[in-house]
Amino acid sequence: MADLTPTVVDAFYAEEIGVGHALLLAKLQPDQQEPALSACYKEVYNGGQKPNRVLLPVRNLQFWIDSNVLLILKDAPFDKKDARLVAAAGSCVDCPKRTGHNKLLFSDLGKQDACTDPTCYQSKVEAHVAKVIAAKPHLVQISTAYGQQKEGSTTLPRNKYTEIRAERPSSKEEAKRPEFKTCKFASEAIVTEGNEKGELRKVCSNPTCAIHHPAKQTSREDGKWKAEQERRRKEEAIANTTGIRVLSAIGAAVPVRLLKRDLQFVLNHIAPLLDEWRLQALARQHGIRKDRETDAIGKLFAAFVRRSDEGTLSRLVVEATVLLAAARTNPAVVLRDAAAIYKVDTDAIALKVKREFAVKEKARNTGKSTPPAAAKAKNAA
Repeated sequence: MADLTPTVVDAFYAEEIGVGHALLLAKLQPDQQEPALSACYKEVYNGGQKPNRVLLPVRNLQFWIDSNVLLILKDAPFDKKDARLVAAAGSCVDCPKRTGHNKLLFSDLGKQDACTDPTCYQSKVEAHVAKVIAAKPHLVQISTAYGQQKEGSTTLPRNKYTEIRAERPSSKEEAKRPEFKTCKFASEAIVTEGNEKGELRKVCSNPTCAIHHPAKQTSREDGKWKAEQERRRKEEAIANTTGIRVLSAIGAAVPVRLLKRDLQFVLNHIAPLLDEWRLQALARQHGIRKDRETDAIGKLFAAFVRRSDEGTLSRLVVEATVLLAAARTNPAVVLRDAAAIYKVDTDAIALKVKREFAVKEKARNTGKSTPPAAAKAKNAA
């Protein structure tokens, strides 16, 4: 686990971030922690005055990490098992900075196997690109960005080639588009700049190809196709912007301190994920018991949630989360982590339980060793 940087430590002791924020930040590399710390807050403006900084919930920090730090390894273009690709880094398989290497440590950084060190990841991508080009010097080198080709560069910008799609067209109209057609000039290419760097493509970069690079003319067919492309780009841009704004509005509406309705919402969605045994265990903790065999523990629990106060609901959320996590991993480890967060003395509890069991065992043994006549006399007295 990476250590917290001094800035993050200061923020924690100044109570500017919570324990949950600190635990997530501690799992990042030192150069990632300060940008992530900034993502823990939002600025709230009040009538042109100096903005107030508000601490966001831990889930907001999680979303920022998912979007800006984690690199999903199944999408990596290089061989994750190759220890010689970057000798200093070694293989990804045994790397402690890979979330899949220690699922317990990185359990709150997402379920997918991901790299948490973008610098190391990029160095492997660069090494992979160099290795592939050395093995296949005939590959066309392409960029996913538009623009002018740099002087002396062998990398073609997006407007200098047409990528030939591997999948089948989904309609007759789509089949007419150039990217779904092949030609005699089609060749293998590798992305050396932009998104998806290191991935192989099939492209046509020959400017004389009548299929993929037709002469620029203002024919009716060309105009219709371009209008359709523009319409699709516009619709996609509107949909993307709308989605981002909706997400922003949802984030702004979530309170820093969860209200009763929020706690009830969380519990009503966690409870159905628990098996019946664990739900009954949770119910017994709070005195919820079935009177008849026909009683459904789920309904009894839901009714209890509806009438409970915020304190009880908060406790239920934590307990249900521990039980749910314990069902999917080592229960002892989950309890240990929860105890550490809430400062519970597990040793003292364990010692007390052992003493109680010893007293009961001694009482049972004493009862068994008492002669029958003595026992009768004791009962008569």
